[in-house]
Amino acid sequence: MLDYDGTLAPFRVDPAQAAPYPGVVPLLDAIMATGRTRLLIVSGRWTRDLIPLLGLRRVPEIWGSHGWERLHPDGGYEAAPIDPPVRARLSQMEEWVGQVEPLGGRCERKPSGMAIHWRGLDNARRSEIRNVVFQKWMETGYAEDLDWHDFDGGIELRAPGRDKGDVVRTISSEGGADSVFAYLGDDLTDESAFDAMPAGGLSVLVRPEFRRTHAGLWLHPPGDLLDFLNRWHTAAGHD
Repeated sequence: MLDYDGTLAPFRVDPAQAAPYPGVVPLLDAIMATGRTRLLIVSGRWTRDLIPLLGLRRVPEIWGSHGWERLHPDGGYEAAPIDPPVRARLSQMEEWVGQVEPLGGRCERKPSGMAIHWRGLDNARRSEIRNVVFQKWMETGYAEDLDWHDFDGGIELRAPGRDKGDVVRTISSEGGADSVFAYLGDDLTDESAFDAMPAGGLSVLVRPEFRRTHAGLWLHPPGDLLDFLNRWHTAAGHD
């Protein structure tokens, strides 16, 4: 199980330019080609926005929007239901865009929420955007229906009830008794996945700078990441 932004790909001011680190795509293709690894991408992005960036020969299983979406390799798509009051709040958030974007923020719509990005802005402008969003969140009662999540480069207001930990628990329940699980991620939103790893599973923090984490291993990208994927490919290709 692999997070995308910050894990397989470096962060970019324009997320549409966040291509995987050189060497990652051939290794992922090779791992899937062995037929012995169920490779999944677990991302906060909307699945439709992520697919063009992957560049893989075959589209793997993708869980998007922090577990609210599931795209199967055969194209089957599932989206967890969102309560009507929460969905109404999500629709009303469109009114915020006109206040955030003139400050330099970028609003990313998702099926389960909205992410407000400020990567590349100075601290003063980031604080201004945060204050605007926080005021709207508190004044209008959004705090009752939407959860606030800080991430590396912004804020996300999201429907409550699902996170990446739910993805790990689902995949673990679908695996066989002899399955080996690993989750690689970089951000605070990946901590729920680290916490949900089954006994014997490998939780891996992937980021240039170390931070406090519940992961059991730290990899510095891209070198350590490529080495890990290469070792996994070697192990998966042999009995």
